[in-house]
Amino acid sequence: MSRRNQAVKREVLPDPLYNSILVTKLVNQVMLDGKKGIAQTIVYSAMQTAGEKLKDEPLNVLTTAIENIKPKLETKARRVGGANYQVPMEVSADRQQTLAIRWLVMFARKRNERGMENKLSAEIVDAFNQAGGAIKRRDDMHRQAEANKAFAHFRW
Repeated sequence: MSRRNQAVKREVLPDPLYNSILVTKLVNQVMLDGKKGIAQTIVYSAMQTAGEKLKDEPLNVLTTAIENIKPKLETKARRVGGANYQVPMEVSADRQQTLAIRWLVMFARKRNERGMENKLSAEIVDAFNQAGGAIKRRDDMHRQAEANKAFAHFRW
């Protein structure tokens, strides 16, 4: 990581089907080896399946699932007087969304189901219903921050 200056934040274009930046970011996270067309097919069919299961608009289901996954607090290592402390910090809005999408895809890939479309739709449905691996990861992160709130005064 460069110490000189901050990396320039690049904005992504909204996807053609739902006209949503969130969906584009999800497609980019699912994409492997630059195969964007395949990633779009996977994401769109997963969203459609999740929407049918929950009897709601696919975009509403996805946004609610991502909102449920977003972490509010995280811990960052801070070195004070030769000791490392896990200092709880609030998570910025961009990082909340990035972590939520990353966890959603990561735990979808780990599921024992057939096909990435099925895995992703099942993980979206679980996140919508406050269950699944991504929600567990968020809860673990919040629990860690809560356990280390005694070190909050080391915040920088």
